[in-house]
This record gives sequence, C-alpha cells and structure tokens, in this order.
Amino acid sequence: MKKFPRILSASAAALMLFGCSANNDSSFESDSAISQTQQTTDVASTAANTGESISDVLPVLSIETKSKDANVLDFINKPVAGHVSEAIASWTPNYKIPPEPYYEDCTITLKDKNGEVTVDSADAKVKVRGNWTTLYDKKPLKIKFNEKQSMLGLNNGAEQKSWLLLAEYKDASMLRNKAALYASREILSEDGLYAADTDFVQVIINGEYLGLYLLSDTLQVSSNRVNITEPKKDYTGTDIGYFMEYDGYFDYEDELHKFTLDLAGNAPLTAFNGSDNGQKMRALPATKMEHKKPVGMTIKSDIYSQEQHDFIENFVNNTYKIMYEAAYHDKAFVFDADYKNISENTKITPQQAVENVVDVQSLVDMYIISELTCDADIYWSSFYMDADFGADGKKKLTFEAPWDFDSSMGNKDRCIDGTGFYASNVVPDVDGGSKFGGYDTINPWLVVLAHQDWYQDMVRKTWTKAYDNGVFERTCKLISDDSTNLTNDFEKNYQKWNNIKNNSDFVNELSEPEKKCKTEKEAADFLLDWLNSRIEFLNEQWHT
Repeated sequence: MKKFPRILSASAAALMLFGCSANNDSSFESDSAISQTQQTTDVASTAANTGESISDVLPVLSIETKSKDANVLDFINKPVAGHVSEAIASWTPNYKIPPEPYYEDCTITLKDKNGEVTVDSADAKVKVRGNWTTLYDKKPLKIKFNEKQSMLGLNNGAEQKSWLLLAEYKDASMLRNKAALYASREILSEDGLYAADTDFVQVIINGEYLGLYLLSDTLQVSSNRVNITEPKKDYTGTDIGYFMEYDGYFDYEDELHKFTLDLAGNAPLTAFNGSDNGQKMRALPATKMEHKKPVGMTIKSDIYSQEQHDFIENFVNNTYKIMYEAAYHDKAFVFDADYKNISENTKITPQQAVENVVDVQSLVDMYIISELTCDADIYWSSFYMDADFGADGKKKLTFEAPWDFDSSMGNKDRCIDGTGFYASNVVPDVDGGSKFGGYDTINPWLVVLAHQDWYQDMVRKTWTKAYDNGVFERTCKLISDDSTNLTNDFEKNYQKWNNIKNNSDFVNELSEPEKKCKTEKEAADFLLDWLNSRIEFLNEQWHT
C-alpha cells in the first residue's frame, strides 16, 4: 500500500496537539483592525467605481440594487430565517423578530480573473439564504437571474437561473466547503451523480466591498444538477422525480412538502465503530418524553398533489424497511407492481432485495464523503436523496448532492485527531451529546447497511479507486494552493469582517484547536493537518 503524501507547512505538524497559535491573547486592541476595515472598504469602493479589479487572481461579482433607497441594503444585513427567529424568541424575552429573507431587484455583473466581463448587468433578484448562518453579520446570499446564466464555467458551463454566494463566516480557513465539494464531485461524478461546483469571487454591492464569497451551484432538480424527472406545473401523477432532504427542520415546511419517517418502527440500529460491538441506538425518539428531537423528510422538489406526497412517503419508508429487514433479519422483501406494499420473497437474496430499490453505490459514495469529513450536522440536516419514477427513471432511492461542510473537518470537535469511525457511529447533537446535556443519536441511512460484508466490500473498492486516482491528494493540494495563492484576498475579507477575532457568535461551536487560529493561514494549516490524518486513518481501514 502506498503511503499518502502529507502536504504540510512547517508549522502544521504541531497543530493537532497545540492548536493554531501559541499566542491566544484576547486583549489585543482592535483599533487598527477597524482602521484597516475602513481602508479596505474605501479602496474597494474606488476600485468598483473606476473599474479597477479588487483582486489580482479572483473574479469579481458586482451587485447593483435597482432601488436607491437609503436603507436598501437592509435586505442583506437584517433578515434572519423565520424558524431561527422563532426558536430564539422561544427562549429570549422581548426578542424583536427581524424580517425574514426577501428578494431585492438587482443587476449582476461578473468579471473573470482576467477582468473580462462574462455576465453584463443581468437582471436578477438577490436575498439572504440559509438557516442559522442568517444570524451572522456576513450572510450567505442567493441569486436568482431572470434568464439562465453560466457562471465562471462552473458545472461544465451549465446555464442556470439560481446560484449561491456562501459566506464561509464561521470557517476561518474559508476552505472547508470548497475542499469537501471538490472531493465529492470527484467521487460522485464517477457514478453519474451530482455535487455542487464552486469557485471564490470577491463581491461588491452598490460600489462597496462586501467580502470574499464562495460562488456555488444550488441544490435543485435540473438536467445539469439533480437530474431527475421534473413535473409540469400542476401535474398530479406520481410518475415524476422526487428530491428530498433528511431534515431536522422538516416540521417548518408545509404539509405537502414534509413527511415523518417510520424507520421500520424506529427499530434499534447497531452503530458501526469498526467492529461488531457498536452501541445500540434508535434514530428517532422512543417516547414523547425523550429529549431527542425527531428528524423527518422535506420534499425539496416541486409536487402538486397529495397523491404524490403519499406515494413518495410510502416508498421511502418501505425502502428503509427493506434495507433493515435485509441487514438485521436476513430477509428479502419486495414491492408490488404499484410500489404500494412490500412482502417477503424467498427467491432472491437480501442483498438483491436492497439493490432492487436502492442505488447502493450512491450510498457508498455518500458514506465515504461523510466519513471523510466528519460533519457535525450529519444526524440532523443537509443529507439528500432522490427517487425518479419518470419514464426514464431508475426507481431507486439514490443518494447525492452533499452539502454544508462549514462545521466539518475539525471545525467542531468531531474526531478531532482525525481517527475513529464517525458517520455510521453514535454522534452527539449540536449541544455536545448526553455528556453535556444534549442527546446522542445516529444517521439511520448511513448505518443500516454498515455491518454487511458486501456493503463494506463496496466501500473498500470505492475508497481504493479514489485514493489511487489521487482524489484526496488533489483535495489537500487545493487547500494548500488556495491558502497560499489567495493570501491577499483572504486578508481583504478579514479586514472587512474581522470575524476570526470577533467570533462571539459561534466561538462556542468551535473545537479547541480551531479557537486558537488567528489567521486564515493558521486555520488552513490546521484543516490540512486534520484532513491528512483523516485520510491516513481511513486508508489504513479501507485500502485494498
């Protein structure tokens, strides 16, 4: 077995033990930082107005609001997601509910890294998007063009109306989403599956510098993104594609676009820790009194009838039951011709029963991505799947479209030394699990097949192929190269926002090594060292 090359700076080797900086003095005065912020804003404003680029190496995206009202920029500064405001109001007396995100009419101009205009004053709407990230000063944004646009050649130059600007506010390296999505595309594209494409851009709004953002695809049904059958408006038949999220926020959706999970009667699962002695765990609350919060399914794609809703709810719940019966009772169950009921079938193997209704390779891919990144939200949200019952659909539950990695890869205290199995194991909730007053839980989709030898054989084969093809080496190189080549762009962003130092909004979420990082370079070195350790651990487990 070849040894994975460790791409490290001179200082990075000690980061896992000692954090990012020996000097963690919080008494440093911020006057100079404030002065630098003002200077950066002034320079950016001048550059925007004269046409001079604010970056030597990055594209520049300019947003101009059509309204010239004095308070027009409230639309990027004040909104907070409604369910987040409701949650805060429930424990905060006299909390004033801020506005929910709303669209503002704008024009968008995009210049590539050579200064060439690739999108010229295109009409669009822009709004804040996200969940808890909408609380931060620098908020992520959604762009919705009136006409489809190609953006910097992302996703093979696909033209789409909707694009995202990710703020990367609580990730001091600003590189976790980009790196994780890069590795995801490398793995998933081998199987014809989707992961968002990304690139950094400097953003100006109404002539003022807004910061460094990660321009990204959205997660949506499209021939260029999640490629499943789209229904025509108001079509009510069930022979369509369904795009869904395993989602702790599902209860905030309207009734047509959410459903609860049965999970084989909330049957217990055996966590996977690399052996057969994993802890027993149920993914859902066993009683109404249990502290654990329920997680259900959100239907993210367009549906227009209760019949469609009930069809996909039944399919997802029965598909999970087929998986569970195969893995835990060694039984094969199959759907009837209408995909309404399931019954035992002794003529096929349990593995075949699963393969009839699940694209198992897609689940293997997503498991590897999840195990590589150790995302703290894996039990709760941003875990996507789809099923296509259109004329050309494969009629299997398929896992793709990985998302939201700003809490992954050591940013939160999950597998902080890079070792141990995580994605199919018992994981703590956002409050730190049962040891810290929260609860422990598990992602049922990632664990239900985890103890099957044939499934683990697929994991080893897929990992070995990706490793030998250089996927993980290139991912590490991306982190190293961006941190080095974009130094000035990162500095401009942090002079504007200063959120590595002024991080009170999220510091309690960060791991101890991450808390000590005082520059983007230190944060990137820690990320790179963590990822190298993680790759080394998984390679020892899986490489054949």
